[in-house]
Amino acid sequence: MNAGAGAGRGEILLFLHADCIPPRDADTLISRGLESRGWGRFDVRLTGARPAFRIIERLMNLRSRLTGIATGDQGIFVRRELFFAVGGYPEIPLMEDIALSRRLKRTGLPLCLNDKITTSSRRWEERGIIRTVLLMWCLRLAYFFEAKPGRLAKIYDKGKG
Repeated sequence: MNAGAGAGRGEILLFLHADCIPPRDADTLISRGLESRGWGRFDVRLTGARPAFRIIERLMNLRSRLTGIATGDQGIFVRRELFFAVGGYPEIPLMEDIALSRRLKRTGLPLCLNDKITTSSRRWEERGIIRTVLLMWCLRLAYFFEAKPGRLAKIYDKGKG
């Protein structure tokens, strides 16, 4: 991601997971939004039809608003200058989006756009909704208590099976 940011030419960078689709007018929404803030993210809409996905996406969006932390599922956008000023993404195997959000948050709260980025619910569908939610909560909690990202990546990989 740092290499991509370095190779990019624009004033604004957008980082999102490969299984995410930004809103059709994302470029305009981001440009307008960053007139007043240095960084931000979109609300999430999961692809799955099950009612549990509506709950998960609402909780993800609420958590992000309350904590000021964004994830790649939400499409993190940031002014290029600010991205490099905070040191970009740390070179860690997991939780890099949370670490970047923490760095950016020191400069100001994120712009939380209500417009939805569509994110695949495949992870929850394949691994099980409750199992995946619990795994992610445990990993985030462990990271909060300063567990090593390399160790967390191993736990995450085991949780895939």
